[in-house]
Amino acid sequence: MAFTWEKAFSRVREFRFAISPEKASPTEITRLQNIPDLKRFLDLVHIKHCLLRPYFELPHYPLVDPRELLPSFEGDLYEYKDLPGFSMVALGRPLRYFQEIFQYDILHCLHDYNAEEYREQCPLEHSIFTQNIRTFCARLPKVAQDAFRSDFSDRDVSSLENYPALLPTILQMDRAHVFSQDSHNDFYLSGVYCSFPSYLDTELKRFGLNIRKFSVGDDRKYERNRNFVYQFLMELYGFPIVSERRTSSALFARRLFRMGEQFMVRVLGQTDRCITSLSSHPEAKYYPRVEKIALVSIDSLHKDLVAVLDEGGYFVDKKRRVVILRVTYRQHKYDPNNVRQDRALSVSAQEIIHPLTAKPLPRVNIIKDIYTMFLRLNDIVRGEYNGRVIYKRNEVVENTDTHEKRLKCLYFWLGKHQRRIIGYSDEFYSNVVKVLDNYLLNADHYDDFDAMRDLYQEVWSRYSYIQQARKVKDLEDLQDRHYKGQRISYLKMLTLYVEIMNDLKFEIVNYFETLVEKVLHIGEKVLSDSYLAANYIRPREEKLSEYGLSVKKTYGRLVALLDEFKSIRKAKKEKGLNLPLTADPM
Repeated sequence: MAFTWEKAFSRVREFRFAISPEKASPTEITRLQNIPDLKRFLDLVHIKHCLLRPYFELPHYPLVDPRELLPSFEGDLYEYKDLPGFSMVALGRPLRYFQEIFQYDILHCLHDYNAEEYREQCPLEHSIFTQNIRTFCARLPKVAQDAFRSDFSDRDVSSLENYPALLPTILQMDRAHVFSQDSHNDFYLSGVYCSFPSYLDTELKRFGLNIRKFSVGDDRKYERNRNFVYQFLMELYGFPIVSERRTSSALFARRLFRMGEQFMVRVLGQTDRCITSLSSHPEAKYYPRVEKIALVSIDSLHKDLVAVLDEGGYFVDKKRRVVILRVTYRQHKYDPNNVRQDRALSVSAQEIIHPLTAKPLPRVNIIKDIYTMFLRLNDIVRGEYNGRVIYKRNEVVENTDTHEKRLKCLYFWLGKHQRRIIGYSDEFYSNVVKVLDNYLLNADHYDDFDAMRDLYQEVWSRYSYIQQARKVKDLEDLQDRHYKGQRISYLKMLTLYVEIMNDLKFEIVNYFETLVEKVLHIGEKVLSDSYLAANYIRPREEKLSEYGLSVKKTYGRLVALLDEFKSIRKAKKEKGLNLPLTADPM
């Protein structure tokens, strides 16, 4: 029998009281008393009602491309107004209405009243229910109020048992809803119409000052680096530069984390179609844990995985190979000396959730698959790619039937996978270079490329940046005298430095100041190595062995090369030439 959204998680006994249409007995009602338990419950409810239900009820539900879940994230061009969207916060403690740092309309639960004689059967029950209904209705359109009163007049809207039935109403409300614990440590719906404080200007400038991309009073530096700082800050919390709902959710989570709260902030955008969760976690020491859940289609190229998923019943829609994918991310602190300094986020884990049992299938690789990534590149240069990409955040490019579209898709592809091309294996990199060179340097295309010279130069500059950054990464790896997984001698290290820098010297016709600065920083660090100086540089030549003389000679070549790079940097700065690429829009 075909799967439908009503059957979702029907085999999960843990939360049958809220997920199953059958009425659960009191003994089956699970108490939710910590954030991880609440998160598991909300995962199932939100997947069922906010992802699966729209998928089955809307004729053309826009599935998420697995590529969209891979950092760096793309900006959104479309808002699907027929899809649900919401934001919420859960705090692992009772709320203190006046002392909270956010505004919301309060809802009361029966346990707000702790008198002993009211615990079994509270005589205030009806008045509490009525007050909560009144709070809801105050934020609903007038035409919807009567129906809401009729449906929930004798029900406790603050109880998690009624949350799934209440969710369609909550999805119509503009602002967030709130969960917290009552006096018995059980979670309940404690507020609606909540506004998250974001303080975007303050947070952005403070973060930029901390990573030294901004200086107080320096408007030019602020203008030059603002986009990079903004993009890096947002990506730490799982978003590109996006709408107010997701921006405020990210910055509110940032603030709660700094305050040491036990919390979860969750948001579903009508543009990204992803349930994004930001939560405190024992392993999250510097930033909240980031997790995304979305409906994606498994590429038919993953034949082994498709067979496993089919046998295990993991498909939501077998014909389209649709699954529920959960991706967990890891944040990275900003490091100005790392050639991949724009890497704020990377994929930590991927798992597929079973639509009936909720059992996860771990250790799958859908969004970081090198084989699929390389095939997409081949499709683009051959003109066989039929997907859609967003060029520079303001133009949708569909298919690759012209050279102009191919170049725009290449520009996007190089930007999207820049960090991976720089950091992945030599075999993968050499294959990428071979494909790109065969296309971009093909004499048969010169006339076509000449007609769109600016676009061609944009692609070539991005490609040149990656080629140079790859060499700079090799220099970074050499600092610890490790090369291709092996420990190497000082002479081998210096020899490789000289070879790589010689190659770079001729490649910086396309000049990128950030890369040259990194080369100089790495070079100076090597030259100041105390052991190297004490044992090979300071001693007189007659006291050195043949090996020591070779080290000293190679050291001198490296000094000369660094002086050449400094001269090139000085000349370029005097001419005002620089191609800043890392923060360019895709």
